[in-house]
Amino acid sequence: MPLKSAASTLLLLLAFALPIPGVGQTNPRPAQEGGILNPASPDEDEARAKLSRDMAKKANEERHAALKNDTDKLLRLAVDLKAYVDKSNEHVLSLDVVKKAEEIEKLARSVKDKMKGPN
Repeated sequence: MPLKSAASTLLLLLAFALPIPGVGQTNPRPAQEGGILNPASPDEDEARAKLSRDMAKKANEERHAALKNDTDKLLRLAVDLKAYVDKSNEHVLSLDVVKKAEEIEKLARSVKDKMKGPN
């Protein structure tokens, strides 16, 4: 029995010593010293603002690069569509023409959404 008692005691101690996910401090407030909240220093505020500007700038550059790639592809698709239409006659419209037009429409909507920027 002493081994069982020791194991039970050990499990009990571990249960109280291990952190429980989702339990504990959930209020992300600034540290307190003497009951007074410590506001972020001006250097920290400036660093956060710079980081935020840098992230926004990078996101804008990535959005612009994606727009450029998409508009290049859109131009190629439009040229292909024109070539398909020029090859067809008034009685025959290829399924490729319809698919190409749908692809252009989808890409054009994507470009329009990217031009609007982040919501």
